[in-house]
Amino acid sequence: MSTEERYDIVIVGAGHNGTTTAAYLAKSGLSVCVLEERPECGGAQENADPIAGVHISPHAVALYGGAAPGWEQLELWRHGARFDWAAQKRAGEALSKGGRFDLLTTDGVVQATQKDLEGWLKLSGMLGQPPFIQELLRATFWCPPHPPDVEVNEHTVPFMQVYKERLPEVWTPELLEWDQFDLMDEHMETEPFKVFQAYIAWMSGAAGHFEGQAIPAFESVIASVLYTLGAVPMGAIHGYYHALFRCAVAHGAVFRTCCPVDKIIIRNGRAVGVQLRDNAVWGNKVIWADKAVISGTEIKQTFNKLIGPQCVDPALTQRVNDLSLKGGTLYASTYLTREPVRYRDKFKEGEVSGVCYPMDSREIYYEHVADCMGIQGNPTIPPERYMWLWAGSSRIFTPEFHSQCTRPGMFLESSIVGYVPPPEYHVDGPDAINKEKAKMDTYMREAFATVVEGLEEPNLVHQWGLTPWEQEFRNTGMLGGTWYGIRQCRDQWWNERPLPELARYRVPGIDGLYLCHQSAAHPGGLCLMAVGYNLMHILIEDGIAEPGDWWYPSPWYIPERGKISAVPHMGKITA
Repeated sequence: MSTEERYDIVIVGAGHNGTTTAAYLAKSGLSVCVLEERPECGGAQENADPIAGVHISPHAVALYGGAAPGWEQLELWRHGARFDWAAQKRAGEALSKGGRFDLLTTDGVVQATQKDLEGWLKLSGMLGQPPFIQELLRATFWCPPHPPDVEVNEHTVPFMQVYKERLPEVWTPELLEWDQFDLMDEHMETEPFKVFQAYIAWMSGAAGHFEGQAIPAFESVIASVLYTLGAVPMGAIHGYYHALFRCAVAHGAVFRTCCPVDKIIIRNGRAVGVQLRDNAVWGNKVIWADKAVISGTEIKQTFNKLIGPQCVDPALTQRVNDLSLKGGTLYASTYLTREPVRYRDKFKEGEVSGVCYPMDSREIYYEHVADCMGIQGNPTIPPERYMWLWAGSSRIFTPEFHSQCTRPGMFLESSIVGYVPPPEYHVDGPDAINKEKAKMDTYMREAFATVVEGLEEPNLVHQWGLTPWEQEFRNTGMLGGTWYGIRQCRDQWWNERPLPELARYRVPGIDGLYLCHQSAAHPGGLCLMAVGYNLMHILIEDGIAEPGDWWYPSPWYIPERGKISAVPHMGKITA
């Protein structure tokens, strides 16, 4: 074995963002080595078979990345990306019956009104001529933060520019001050419809109650619910990851699993490689990077373990350690039954679109916020009032050719998810929920059984409950704070995510070191290929990447003075 191993780029962490970055850079002609601590790649985009014939997604389940430029730029269809359109078929059937949108409340089913749907579609850009929903989503998520010398205001924020141009009657500077409820109160009327969207937003990105986050919160809902209508890749989100991984490998990227990194090597203020831990399976314990090291590892681990305090300003390290993870996290439940679960008579007419319960009022929503983010203990709300989301297998997978359960005479519902505090913030300690897992499983089953029947023995064959530790923290780079890494509040968003001096993915004082983990980079998790695409702009600016004609930057991207523009053929920006 060679005593020295060199690549242009070394990426620490083969989760989704590390792999996306590897695919972009490898397609740009660079040699890339991706190092992963776990035995497999993919991070949260994984599948598991708890027993033979039962296939579940413990973590990532929904497709928020339909608007990503990466589908085109990386040509993922060439690498096996295929889709199951079952959810879109159900949505089409609902539209053909008059466009019903049913919402589940403790009193039964409530329908969204014409005003609700018109306001929702109008704000999303679907009623534009032509529609501009893709433009709006890309402006919000697939665009790097502006350079630090650009003032961020209602005239320069990309999604504000889109609204001002395409929907001027909606545009107001107050959009940057409102929370999602403020926005919905202006354009919609039915309370359960508003609560439904706020709850989905809380699970998806900026929560419905975060001040100044009205548009990012709203768009996290339309990204999954409207733009793709709930469609998922064949093989679920892990199937999508296979296509992304194959793309990176096809362009020459090298992936090494069971190779934990001990530290990033920094010499004379520059990242030049990595040192593997002694227990790494690869023989060479030092791998050099001629152009850049990119950390796809959670930001606090990156600064405290991989970089180390000796190489970073102590004030910056402290601010990183002070970042809030108090977004909440999820408890996921999966049920294997002999007969399919059925909506109770009270909720029967809502079986097409009624996937969240109870959506009565924002008072119930705020009860959950207080429980999860205030008290920060196990749920105190009675199970019949506990909020949950049913991302059911029968809704998004076509049973004839994409069934997640192949056991004869058995049916699977996966996943039903609800909010609990992140382990690091649980009032009774990090393992509090794990200690009470049997009680939590019973609680979650009772909550779900408020709406459906068929969860009693002998119909119920098995229940799998996944605590936050089991579904998130076992992914070594994951952390509490919902699926997107850290709070998507205003002071941890876009040009301030995770901190202003880190917002453009560079590490101050260390040349050649970049960040791509969802906790360290705009826009976080969920929006597929966003971090890698946004980071590419910065790597082009720094002269590291020179992509071919397949590359196009965000239309709202502003190059930094003194850097090479990511806009093809523009060259270095001197003024």
